[in-house]
Amino acid sequence: MPKSKLAGGSPGERALWGDLLSLGLIFPIAICLGYFLGRYVGGYFGHAYAGGLWGLAWGIATGFYELYKMTARLSKAMPSAKPGDDKDHHEP
Repeated sequence: MPKSKLAGGSPGERALWGDLLSLGLIFPIAICLGYFLGRYVGGYFGHAYAGGLWGLAWGIATGFYELYKMTARLSKAMPSAKPGDDKDHHEP
């Protein structure tokens, strides 16, 4: 019996969708991990609250850095339109 291919695009396109879906998990994981790790380290030094805030800021920054990397990867993967190639725009 022949094997059927998965419907829904090329392997590169499916990998791209996987990257985008994983971005939805990266933000909450980075924020929670940063907060609790910062709180733990801050508690070791006697400043759990301040450590939690620093860890929270670190987690948010990490999430946005991952978003930046994903955007850079997407811009390389998808060809952009050149200025003046707008086919939908009609001059009056």
